[in-house]
Amino acid sequence: MKVIILGTAWPYRGGLAAFNERLAREYQSQGHEVEIVTFTLQYPSFLFPGKTQYSTEPAPEGLKITRRLNAINPFNWIAVGRYIKKQRPDLLITKFWLPFMAPALGTVNRVARRKGIRRISILDNLIPHEKRPGDKLFAQYFVGSVDGMVAMSRSVLADVDLFDSKQRKARAFCPHPLYDHYGQTLSADEARRQVGLPTEGRYVLFFGFIRDYKGLDLLLDAMGDERLKAMDVHLVVAGEFYGDAKPYMEQVERLGLGERLVLKTDFIPDSEVNRYFCAADIVAQPYKSATQSGVTQIAFHFEKPMLVTNVGGLSEIVPDGKVGFVVEPDVRQIADALVRFYAEGWEERLTANVREEKKKYLWTNMTETIEGLRVKN
Repeated sequence: MKVIILGTAWPYRGGLAAFNERLAREYQSQGHEVEIVTFTLQYPSFLFPGKTQYSTEPAPEGLKITRRLNAINPFNWIAVGRYIKKQRPDLLITKFWLPFMAPALGTVNRVARRKGIRRISILDNLIPHEKRPGDKLFAQYFVGSVDGMVAMSRSVLADVDLFDSKQRKARAFCPHPLYDHYGQTLSADEARRQVGLPTEGRYVLFFGFIRDYKGLDLLLDAMGDERLKAMDVHLVVAGEFYGDAKPYMEQVERLGLGERLVLKTDFIPDSEVNRYFCAADIVAQPYKSATQSGVTQIAFHFEKPMLVTNVGGLSEIVPDGKVGFVVEPDVRQIADALVRFYAEGWEERLTANVREEKKKYLWTNMTETIEGLRVKN
């Protein structure tokens, strides 16, 4: 089978690129021919909230990545659609995460249509966390361009009905597979040495891009709890600010967290991700809204207990009291969960359960779900 994946890949960085590249390798391991068609321009620089869109890592070996798509040039969208149609793939997979991308991705899918091709989208979100004018219209346009959709959380699967109320499109649920390509597991002592932390200590990890909806402000307030101070629990924040850092810094100053806070607020390259997860006791995701999260799947891979909030699909894959704690996005509840984790010695039992639970999140589950979609074309 010939597969084309349309979306972010190297030289772009981040979870979207990681997902598409890992999915491509899964199809290759099954004996399929795979090409990733990615961007020549993904975001105009004035719309990108971080420092750079580009990876500092070398190109991934063994993957065919073609840079063709300009996200803001309609003439280019038509050309890319024609290019894909000419390649005659059996399967065109589009990763969809943001309505801003709907005109480009939706047009490419429409132009690429031909008899024998299945156009499937893997949905991160249909309704974005940070809403903008035109979101609904753009998402509707994209949904109309594909034959079927795989949602990685049940909340997103339910959202599909808002854009396809007559349920004419094939759809299925498959949870986000493991991110299992971030290097070997390190001992806590070795990981802490590589990160520059004392080997003795208690460390909570907040990982990934820092955006308002991810709730770092809630976690910082929770870290100010006197019980956590007395237990000398430290917070490691590893990820780039995608917004104004000043309110967070003022919050840190107000709470007096300086000595118990480790800030690594540059983008963490793939080759260093394992250090931060392996150095931590528990991974905290205090999100105010969510669908699913790649951070959870990195934590599963490195067999780390998790603290998540009861929003979107996070609680679907982090059973409360089994592989971590599920709380409301509330400062007191977050603090209480961290106190319980350390005071009651939960780490060993949760880690053992994570080791077993992660077997559910294989990449073959995703490819089998895609194959199981019955679509008309």
